[in-house]
Amino acid sequence: MKAAKKIMAAMLALTMAAGISACGKKDGGSDSASSARAGKDLNDDQKQLVDSLASQLPDRDLANKEIQWMAHYDINPVDGKVKSPSLQLFETKYGGKITFRSSSWNTRYTDLATAVMGNTSPDFFPADDMDTFPKGAIKKMFQPIDQYVDLDSDLWADSKSYSDAFMFQGEHYIAVINPMPTFACIYSKTTIEDNGYDDPAKLFAEGKWNWDTFTEMCKDFVNAEEDKYALDGYFYNQALNDTCGVPLIGMKDGKVVNNMSDPAVEKVQDMMYNLQKDGVVYPRSENNWAPRGGSDANGEGIGSGLTLFYPIGLYAIECDPADYVRFGDIANGDVMFVPMPTDPDSDTYYVSARVHGYCICYGAPNPEGVAAFLDCEKLTTKDESVQQITYDTLKNEYLWTDEMIEMRKTLYKMAEEHPVFDVQDGVSPDLSSVMETVKQATMISGGGETTWGACREEHEGEVDFYVNEANTSVSDVPTAD
Repeated sequence: MKAAKKIMAAMLALTMAAGISACGKKDGGSDSASSARAGKDLNDDQKQLVDSLASQLPDRDLANKEIQWMAHYDINPVDGKVKSPSLQLFETKYGGKITFRSSSWNTRYTDLATAVMGNTSPDFFPADDMDTFPKGAIKKMFQPIDQYVDLDSDLWADSKSYSDAFMFQGEHYIAVINPMPTFACIYSKTTIEDNGYDDPAKLFAEGKWNWDTFTEMCKDFVNAEEDKYALDGYFYNQALNDTCGVPLIGMKDGKVVNNMSDPAVEKVQDMMYNLQKDGVVYPRSENNWAPRGGSDANGEGIGSGLTLFYPIGLYAIECDPADYVRFGDIANGDVMFVPMPTDPDSDTYYVSARVHGYCICYGAPNPEGVAAFLDCEKLTTKDESVQQITYDTLKNEYLWTDEMIEMRKTLYKMAEEHPVFDVQDGVSPDLSSVMETVKQATMISGGGETTWGACREEHEGEVDFYVNEANTSVSDVPTAD
């Protein structure tokens, strides 16, 4: 599962301010800027549209127009990615430039810590992988954003409540551009039709897409003798858990919280255990712990009718159609997705969410320049006319249907309204490690699954220890003068 997080995070690099993700190298940071393939520029009409927003931004006299970005992916237009409107506006309004300090998924925090201790800090770092907070604040890898980003301004007001979720000692540590859905449930319309099922998108529109209808389809579809399994991939565990509205590890009043005993968690985990007992999940344990087709084969089995549902981030299909052909015949409208199913007894539709946002590094040489770029990104993300660039790219470059684009809009809106943020990877390596076992306990994909009660009995004490350790560390850190 460590490999799973590596794959997911490496592919979350945003290529458009409104949220298009890139399909790219899985390990990240292995290509130098000099060897990367060129990206794509905005067309003249798009540039004119973006540049027209410049008057809405404050004038800044930046002494240093260059900001240094450290991550396992480049946010400059490389490897065929489309230049983001935010970078276009940053260049136009402030003459800005982003320099990429390449790292890798496995070494990025070590590289950042080394840079901070050596007084050679980069300027900013991605928060999208939900692993920066609270450890980045506790260990002084990041600094508060409040001095540079005015969350009370008209520009940022709609992000303040999300940024409030990531506060440490009364200060904000993540400039949240917007919340984003972590997962979508991708399927083939042909497979649904061939098996005589109601289209999940239709069920969703009618308010009938829930655990019951989902379970019924999964149980009916599975046929191990024909190598047919209802679920595959790395992420169905968390994707299903978060539909209960409660993350396994959350934040409350500035403290880390273990929610393993929450009744809502127990309810969804019982449902997941029963699904696993019915054998609906592709047996990764019998296939080198990889999904069907291997560790890099996102979507294998969907297009061929052997897999019914594939919970994964939208990044998996927000790219060149050649990169996601396994999901089906995109040109003929075969690929579709819906949110994960909801609790049939709930009046609220919760969505597993992550933040699209940034942290300012501790000792950053140019935090003012970062603030200018963040204003550009926030503005281009909010502007509906600029968002249309994203939809045009999805339709014209990635061959999405109008139905897919409308569902994407709906999923993003749901993430804004009822997000479920899980911080299990943002506390400590020890907690992250034990949670790899916990979150797979009831659906371990091929034997060895256990009830949620047994999982709690075995692991809850250890999880409590690491959570309490983190909360004690928070309270022991002296407040800055």
